[in-house]
Parts: sequence; structure tokens; C-alpha cells
Amino acid sequence: MADLHDLTALEQADAIRRREVSSLELVDHYLDRIAAHGETVGAFVTVTADQARAQAVAADAVPIEGRPRLHGVPTAIKDLTMTAGVRTTFGSAAFADFVPPLDADVVALLRAAGTVSLGKTTTSELGVSLYSEGIVALPARNPWGLDYTAGGSSGGAASAVAAGLVPFAQGSDGGGSVRIPAALCGLVGFKPSRGVVSGGPLGFGAFGLPTPGPLARTVADAAAMLDAMAVPVPGEPYPAPPPPEGGYLAAARRTGPRLRVGRFVTPMLVGDQPVDPACAGAVDVAATALAAAGHEVVEVPAPFGPEVWPLFEILWYVLALAPVPPEREAELLPLTRLMRERGAAVTAAQLMSTLAEIQVQVRRGMRATAGYDLLLCPTLAAPQARVGSFTEAGDPELDFDLQRRFSPYCAVFNVTGQPSVSIPVSPVDGMPVGVLLTGRPGADGVLITAAAELEASLGWGDRHPEIWRATPSATVNGV
Repeated sequence: MADLHDLTALEQADAIRRREVSSLELVDHYLDRIAAHGETVGAFVTVTADQARAQAVAADAVPIEGRPRLHGVPTAIKDLTMTAGVRTTFGSAAFADFVPPLDADVVALLRAAGTVSLGKTTTSELGVSLYSEGIVALPARNPWGLDYTAGGSSGGAASAVAAGLVPFAQGSDGGGSVRIPAALCGLVGFKPSRGVVSGGPLGFGAFGLPTPGPLARTVADAAAMLDAMAVPVPGEPYPAPPPPEGGYLAAARRTGPRLRVGRFVTPMLVGDQPVDPACAGAVDVAATALAAAGHEVVEVPAPFGPEVWPLFEILWYVLALAPVPPEREAELLPLTRLMRERGAAVTAAQLMSTLAEIQVQVRRGMRATAGYDLLLCPTLAAPQARVGSFTEAGDPELDFDLQRRFSPYCAVFNVTGQPSVSIPVSPVDGMPVGVLLTGRPGADGVLITAAAELEASLGWGDRHPEIWRATPSATVNGV
């Protein structure tokens, strides 16, 4: 006998298909857990209980034949992602009462795949920070240690999955916003290649940096969610690379070829940042596992250095200039206001010059690592950060610099457009530590195969924080 939330998303889908449990039973189970623990971990901004129950009843009425793979499985949508008819605050008091008239493409695709959203998860304001601590919701806390942040900007999504409030969740990643929370909370966080998942229907593509991506407990669950999201949509600014044969879940279940893996630990966005031994040690553990699986692991220089940081930060300043009603600008957090002020000072000529120089640097870095199928490095320079640690000095400029030092790896791969995944390795002092695996552009299937292989060899398995067992739960027969 197993608690319903012990089952992976795919196991829940199978249980629904075998009529061992209904979608409504799963939805009620998770809504009970959200009521018990949602505020403790700060996972949700808005819970759509009535809507979720209605969708679950409708899902249970659909004939089994022809149902999508994830039919009836609960999930949650990041509050940075527009959802028609559901309050979407973008993590900001300036949008505390905003209700979008339309869905983001990824929301419509997840609904079409049969998943049932339980609500909107906590995010950082306009997605500008790697922690999720705003005004419109409680801070997203790490279920493994409530004094610690769950990260950002997909922090609520990560805390919800790690606490057993949903089996998997939609996130988005413009500079590490899926992979950072995954590393902190002991999850798999996958950033697809540029173009794999639609960012529409609004926006210009944001220089190709952000993309929706899944947060899940297993590589297979992340791959199944990616299959649901990775449906080509006309009019997208970046062409979608071809999917692997049979889809991403099939890639997670197959044996892959022997690969060349370039490993490094040197931070890329800051030159004087020490790397915590726990993070460097996690890379050693992953490298040993990859070598034992037959892959060639080679020490390589980091493909980029701190000289690219001034270029990167200009892009993030400009991207902070999302439309905000002028009368509500004063409601923005100090960091958001600082970034918008700096973004407004960037001239068109400076932006064009920056984009051109970034592409020069991308070419250099990509050519330097062209002989490797995968890159292996830490996800973060330190394993954890306490809630409030970035903002406690009251200096938004220091806040931004501390974030760069904490996460000097992930954002590079948003700029290059490569697929990148954070995988939990082993706990240190009871808290998770992750490593980053990054593939060649468009080779998401190869990366997923390798990630699943690494996951199996590392044996993270069914480790959970104490909150996982904090409430008596329903069970499902035969599992």
C-alpha cells in the first residue's frame, strides 16, 4: 500500500487508467495536502479548488480509449504564466488583481494533455530574482529545511513538488529559474533547447533566453511533461528542433550511446567566487557515475568567463521592462525597480551592440566545447541559501550581485539556447545538492537519456523531506 503522493506522475496516470484511483480522488488528495502544508512552504499564490474538481470530474467521464498519457493527473502552473480566468500576479503587488483573458500556449497544451491544474505557484516578481519572496504571497520555502529558500523564479513550483502537493509542475527558465529551485529542493528541473516549447501567444521571444520547462521528482516524469508541452505552435520566433524518436519519455527509457562529457567547476559569471565543497563534490560523484556507465569524462576549461557578465546583465535589465501600469510602479520591489531603471537607460545602439558581442562570445564558447556531447558542472556555487539572505542588507545592487555569485553557471545556457538539466546527487547535512548536465543545442533527447541513466546510478530514489509524511493520506491498491 502506498500513499497517493508517493506515486510518480506516470504511476498516477497508470493508476487512473487501471481505475485504481480516479482523477477526482487524486485532486482531493492533493487539495487536502495543500490545505495542510501549502502555507508552510509558501507554494501557492492561488488555489483553484472548484475549477480543479470540475475538470477532474470531466476527466473521469472521458472513455479510457484515446485518453492522453497524463490524463487526469494533477499539476500546477507558475504564477508568471498567464492562465485565462485565473488571477495571475506575475509575483507582483502591481498585478495583485490581474486576471488574464487568455492562456499561455503551455497552459493550453498541458490542459489538452489531460492534466488538471490545482492553481498558481509562487514566483519572484516579474521573474527577476532567483528567490521567490514577494508581497503577494508567502515566501517559497524549501521543504527540506524551512529556513531556506526554495529558489526562483519557479520557487513555488519546486516547493509544491518537493512537499508532495503536486506530482510535477510547470516552471519557466530565463536564467536558471527551473534548475536553481530543482537543485535546492532535490528535484529534476529541465530547461529545453530554445524553440522546443512555445513561449506564446504574447511576447517577442525575449532574445531566446526564457522557456517553459518541467519540475518533477524523476527524469521520466519531467520527460512526460515535456512531451505534453513540446507541441509546435505556428508563429514562434525560434524553430523547434526535431524531437527524439518516440518522444522525450521514450528517450528517458532507452539506453544511450557512449558519450564524451566535459566537466568543470570554475564559475562562469564571476571570477573570484569560491565554490562550496559540497557542490564541487557533487560533480565528482556524478563524474564517477558517468565514467562507470562507460562515458568518457574529461576535465575542460569553463566555456565562458566573467568577462561575459556585463553583457548578460544588460539583457536582464532590458527584460525587466515588462509593461507595468505607470500608477503601480511604486508597488514594485526595490530590486525590480533598480533593474527597470537600468534597463530604461540602455539605448537601442547599446542593446544592438550587446546582442552582437554576446553572439561572438557564444560562438567562441560553443566551438571550444564542440567535441563534447555533454557538459557537467555544479548547478550552484553553494548548496543552499536562507530565506531573506539576499535582501537583508536592504541594498538591491548587493542583492543582484549576491545572486550572480550564488548562481554563476545556469544562465550561460539560456544565452546559448542549449538544453540543460539539474539532477539531485546526494544530500549534504540533510539538504539536497544538484549537478548540471547540459547537452548540444537541439539534442534534448540525448540529454534526457543520459540524465535518466545518471539518476538511476545515483540512487536519489524516494528520498523526501519530513513534511512528506506529516499528514495521514489515502492509499491506492496494488502499488
